[in-house]
Amino acid sequence: MKIHKEGRRILLFTLLGLLAVNLVLFRVNARHATFNQIFAGISVVVFLTLLQFFRSPARRLFTHEDLITAPADGKVVVIENVHESEYFDDERKQISIFMSPINVHITRNPISGIVRYFKYHPGNYLVAWHPKSSTKNERTTVVVESEAGPLVLFRQIAGAMARRIVWYVNEGDEVSQGEEFGFIKFGSRVDIFVPVDTEVKVQLGEKVKGGQTVIAQLKTESPSLF
Repeated sequence: MKIHKEGRRILLFTLLGLLAVNLVLFRVNARHATFNQIFAGISVVVFLTLLQFFRSPARRLFTHEDLITAPADGKVVVIENVHESEYFDDERKQISIFMSPINVHITRNPISGIVRYFKYHPGNYLVAWHPKSSTKNERTTVVVESEAGPLVLFRQIAGAMARRIVWYVNEGDEVSQGEEFGFIKFGSRVDIFVPVDTEVKVQLGEKVKGGQTVIAQLKTESPSLF
């Protein structure tokens, strides 16, 4: 299993710290072997839990200029028309994907194109499904002019557990569908805002995979593949 670069330092320091504590316990607390064994077992569970947070599985990506793929693994928790105020200041269709602690935490470009807008917002750490997390939590906002023409906005949002968002894009960059645009450590959500006439291809509660699941089709003159 490949480990994502964002987790290598955390995993190394965690492993060294747990090993050091366990070695000290087995040396100075030898009379309490049962406790030492229980603590060692807990240490293994903690490390394996961290390990799965930062896994980076091989993925066969799906690409098409007017089809939007899931930007992350998780569950669709919002499909609704909303007023998007940061960039468009008009009505957009919002699709939100919640990433639980057991999901892969890589975030991927949902569509190919040119980054026309990028902004990082420090903020709070409300639970990711809170209605105000999209505007109150730590987050990034990216707007891409898609190859098909329409502008697509997507937003990394930190959750209650997440304390750091990482991104690899800047304004003016050319991005490719399915490639990594960032990482959210431990758990959170990704929102996508598309034109209201976009055809949604997923349902509430559906589980999706980043870079593979088609979640919507932009309205263009090209024929539908679905």
